[in-house]
Amino acid sequence: MTPILILNGPNLNMLGTREPEVYGATTLPQIEDRCVAFGKSLGLDVTCAQSNSEGALVDMVQAAKGTHALIILNAGAYTHTSVALRDAVSAAAVPMIELHLSNVHAREAFRHHSYLSDVALGVICGFGAKGYDLALEAAANHLAAP
Repeated sequence: MTPILILNGPNLNMLGTREPEVYGATTLPQIEDRCVAFGKSLGLDVTCAQSNSEGALVDMVQAAKGTHALIILNAGAYTHTSVALRDAVSAAAVPMIELHLSNVHAREAFRHHSYLSDVALGVICGFGAKGYDLALEAAANHLAAP
């Protein structure tokens, strides 16, 4: 089983109760449980973590170097503000998929810019909790490619 890391940023611990019309009714523990199970079916050993702290997310990205084959990162609001998180992804040199529950391009203008997209393998947004399944499939396909 190939180890991958799913990181969730600020306020994602509030999923299920935070603006369900935007983010859906599924909780983060439900998403994580589904990701672990679905990951296994794809040959992936999924570890999930969440933090509201930018520094903690930077530490987790750095720690993934040499331990995880890929990161799926839903950085939440840090997507639009964190050069530090972008630099950590670049420095760790672990392939990363950027993920968002909502379609950030259909929202406020400040959400249209990502500091992470140019260092990501790809970006998945707008599909709600199903986006995690899509990201896991993309991860498995990327890791299986010669």
